[in-house]
Amino acid sequence: MADNEFQDSEFRDRVAFITGGGRGFGKAFGAALSARGARVVLADIDGEAATSAAAELSANGADVTGLACDVADESGVAAAMDAVATRHGGLDILVNNAGLHAAYNRPFHELGLSTVQRVFDVNVMGTVMCTMAAHPLMTGRPGAAIVNISSSAAYGNHTVYGVSKLAVRGLTMSFAREYAADGIRVNAIAPGLILTDTVRAELPEADLKRVLGQQLLSRAGSETDIVDALLYLASSKSAFITGETLRVTGGFALSA
Repeated sequence: MADNEFQDSEFRDRVAFITGGGRGFGKAFGAALSARGARVVLADIDGEAATSAAAELSANGADVTGLACDVADESGVAAAMDAVATRHGGLDILVNNAGLHAAYNRPFHELGLSTVQRVFDVNVMGTVMCTMAAHPLMTGRPGAAIVNISSSAAYGNHTVYGVSKLAVRGLTMSFAREYAADGIRVNAIAPGLILTDTVRAELPEADLKRVLGQQLLSRAGSETDIVDALLYLASSKSAFITGETLRVTGGFALSA
C-alpha cells in the first residue's frame, strides 16, 4: 500500500482484536488491517504462533501485538480484553475468527459427546464470551464493528461443525439487535471452499472437484476473497448493514 493510501485509510489508529490470529484467516486479517494503519492484537490459543505472527507483521513498523488466549476460557478472555484496554484504551473492531474446523464436519454420533462439547465451547461460546467481554470497550466508539466467521457449512449442513456455525449466524443476529443502541454493528462472513495452505494439504482431490462442481463460479476461493469481505464489513462502506451473514462461496450456497 502506498504511503498516501496508508495515511488516508479509515482504519488508521483503529484498534482491532482478532481471535485465531496466529495463522490462516486470522493472520491475513491482521496483515490487511495493520497495513492500513490499524493497531492490531492477534489472540490465539497458541501464544507462540500469535507472538510470531505479530513480530512478522510489525517488521514494517505496524502496531501489532500477539497474546495467548483460549476463547473457551472466560477468565482468559477477560484478561485479554483487560490487556487491550490497558494498551489501547478501547476497541473498534472485533473479529471472532477462532474455531475448530474441517475435522469436526461429521455427524454427532461419530464424534461423541466430549468432542461435541469442545466444538461448541470454542465455536459458539467462544464467540459469545469474546463479544460480551469486548462490548464495554466498544460501546460508543464511532464505527464499532464486530465480524464473526461462520461458514457455508451453516447452510443445509447437519454436522457438528455445520450446526455450530449455524449458531454463529444466530448469534450475529441476536447481538446485532442487542448492541445496535450502543452503536456497534454485528455481521458475519460465511466462507465457502477457500484454498488455504491447510486445505490444499488436507482436502482430497475428489472432495475438491465435488465442491467446485456445486459452485456457480468454477474457481476455488482465496484468502483475499475473505479478507476483502472483512474489510468491507469493518468499514464505513457497510455502515447501514448489521445482523447479516455475507456468503462468500462462489455460488455454492445456492446449491444447498
